[in-house]
Amino acid sequence: MSASTTSLTLKGHDILFPPLPYDMHARADLATGDDQLQRFINNATLSKDLQRREVCAQTFGDNYDAMRSLAAEIKQHTLDHLDHYLEQFVDAATGTGAHVHFAATAQQANEICVGIAKREKLTQCVKSKSMVTEEMRLVPALVKVGVEVVETDLGEFIIQIDDDAPSHIVAPMIHKDRTAVARAFERELGSPYTENPQELTQIARNHLREKYRTADLGICGANFLVARTGSAVICTNEGNGRLCTSVPRVQVAIVGIEKLVPDMNHLAVLLKLLARSSLGQPITVYNHIMTGPKRKHELDGPEQMHIILVDNGRTEILREETREMLRCIRCGACLNACPVYRKLGGHAYGAVYSGPIGALITPMFKGLDKYPDLPHASSLCGACYEACPVKINIPKYLIQLRAQMVRRRITKWPDRLFYGLWGMSLRHPATYRFGGWVQKQMFRAKARAAGTAGRGDRYTDRGWLSKAPGPLAGWTRARDLPTPPSNSFRYWWKMRS
Repeated sequence: MSASTTSLTLKGHDILFPPLPYDMHARADLATGDDQLQRFINNATLSKDLQRREVCAQTFGDNYDAMRSLAAEIKQHTLDHLDHYLEQFVDAATGTGAHVHFAATAQQANEICVGIAKREKLTQCVKSKSMVTEEMRLVPALVKVGVEVVETDLGEFIIQIDDDAPSHIVAPMIHKDRTAVARAFERELGSPYTENPQELTQIARNHLREKYRTADLGICGANFLVARTGSAVICTNEGNGRLCTSVPRVQVAIVGIEKLVPDMNHLAVLLKLLARSSLGQPITVYNHIMTGPKRKHELDGPEQMHIILVDNGRTEILREETREMLRCIRCGACLNACPVYRKLGGHAYGAVYSGPIGALITPMFKGLDKYPDLPHASSLCGACYEACPVKINIPKYLIQLRAQMVRRRITKWPDRLFYGLWGMSLRHPATYRFGGWVQKQMFRAKARAAGTAGRGDRYTDRGWLSKAPGPLAGWTRARDLPTPPSNSFRYWWKMRS
């Protein structure tokens, strides 16, 4: 399957793990021409971004920025002393009876989890939503050794039975509607066709309840790890995470090493921001803190608890100059605020992590030469930075990645030549004015040749280009480009000053 195959013809994990190097343009072109996708993504992200603003203003008022700064300091401090907090977490977790494993790569993490399933003769798994398990491709690895794996988050469950892939960090089926769900339930579960949301939810609940009763393995991720107590914390709105981690006799929590926080007081700060930043709600419905397997006097809980701490490229980002990127608490606020994500959706990014944070960390995880388009999948408007509850300066790092691409000659030579000459022209007033004059003459001549001069514009001598030359061609894939007016702003200002 070629890298240029569009997301609508791809299935399942092929969407998130395309052949490399990944070319984003084909999927981006398809997404911008899909009216239904545009409507779904725009409506969902705009409403969540608005809710975030409203609830944060109501809750924190003028202290909102101070809360973000505090959360950023907590995460940064933990990352700066990660070795200390990892050691503290391991000691505390093992003291509660949990088994802690370290995995340097995704493959090692899969091998550890598969090894646990084989050793304990586990055959049925219920799984809570987890980005790191998507990153590892854990489900296919378990299925390969005969373990039935069922995603229990409603959105992830729908994605799984429809052989699709999540397109948002928090709302995995943001690109689907109730009609798609109804068709999937009728086809895969044999249920009567209905588009009623309550009925669809009940169908899924009835199906999943039986899976919980018979499952012997529960898998989850974790939103946070508390170093002082050795606890893993999951935040959900459906309660499926609590069932996944309490009913099966063996529980496995698979977590990136960056999810650590020092203690419960620091956890409280981040919990206040997580749900508000993610879905615009005061707090998630279920905040489940797991500290070891069940004790002798407890009726509920797993007999065994395993925690797999995953690196998979994180220590590479832990370098001082890029460490800030690992603050991310996977709230999805940057996706909801991003104008580029709203136009493309998650599948266009060709990786597990989409949106601004995905454009940043995917090239860091996978290699900048493997995902050369992602650092440019941003308008650098700063909306992601304004929305981020832990103040990751995403635009700054995207610019740094673009500079690396030029230094390492990953950027194509025509683009390097074009932007190099453009940059030179901006450094001196004379070359700037000359370049502007050349651009004006060239574009206006092209518009006159195309017969578009003066179309719908109050400046009757202006025109529009439906197909711009060179690197500007990307702009005109989805919109027209206006030509410069006959007189520049400098001229206008000079005549009136």
